[in-house]
Amino acid sequence: MVGLDLPCAAPLRDLLSDPEVTDVLINGSAGVWVDGPGGLRATAISLGGHTQIRTLACQLAAIGRGRLDDASPATDVQLPGGLRMHAILPPIAPNGPLISLRTSRRQAFTLAELTARGTMGADCAELLAAMVAARVNFLVCGATGAGKTTLLAALLALVPASERILLIEEVAEISVQHQHIVRLEARPANSEGRGEVTLADLIRHAVRMRPDRIVLGECRGAEVRDVLTALNTGHEGSCATLHANTARDVPARLAALGSLAGMTTQAVATGTVAALTAVVHLRRSRSSGRRQVTEIAAIKPAEGLPVTVPAVIVREGLVERGPGWADLADKCGW
Repeated sequence: MVGLDLPCAAPLRDLLSDPEVTDVLINGSAGVWVDGPGGLRATAISLGGHTQIRTLACQLAAIGRGRLDDASPATDVQLPGGLRMHAILPPIAPNGPLISLRTSRRQAFTLAELTARGTMGADCAELLAAMVAARVNFLVCGATGAGKTTLLAALLALVPASERILLIEEVAEISVQHQHIVRLEARPANSEGRGEVTLADLIRHAVRMRPDRIVLGECRGAEVRDVLTALNTGHEGSCATLHANTARDVPARLAALGSLAGMTTQAVATGTVAALTAVVHLRRSRSSGRRQVTEIAAIKPAEGLPVTVPAVIVREGLVERGPGWADLADKCGW
């Protein structure tokens, strides 16, 4: 992997080549941690002192065409080969330089494989497959590391090969097995503050590129306005991921993001009801590290913001059908 051939990165090679490791976290003087199926754990690896860690961060940033120095003490770059790095230098990080490395998904799981791994039950898998087949617009939500992009990739693999998917990401992370997928990737401004291409820009371009489905890797800012607009222009079966604590929190989260784009709460509510049909929520177990679909909910209009009505609820491993089941199943043609 490019960047790991640096002498100062040698101790990280085995960690990042482990297929079970998703993140390597370098916490300054606090050591190196890894994340994987069993959750976070400390390692015995030492990268030296703050000077050595800073050198590694700056060299990796340069390889990713980013800037990291005293004048610009934080950066987020992607290295050739898919490794994503975020780094912060002192004094922003008072206990030493911080580096977060996220590996790219080497294997794209199918929906059946995720079901076998315990990510969801058979009922959930059948409903999700039906949503894709019925060209339902939906959001996949959850916390960081909950498995949103993994599930999204598995669902996109179910899209018929005759359909054209426009996949828009800030940094390319989603590995999709599909014959006709077109990728667009945002670009930050250069050191002179020029050349930025935002997610909102890419969504507007995507609409003009004859897409069947538009997919946004992560909706996290003012681009929510363009997402809701695009999903109201006939591109059925489109989807995105969103950070949210629960499915119930999604409408409020969309309203908060919409305010960044100057949208009123009423505008967000109207756009959400018209553009989106369902929300799929994932949660990662703190004890086992297992990622699991915990709820599939229908989006319904209400006074003020819309509400999410549970269609499938998973509690302590038991699957229940909620009050939104009939409505969502009907929209999926069941």
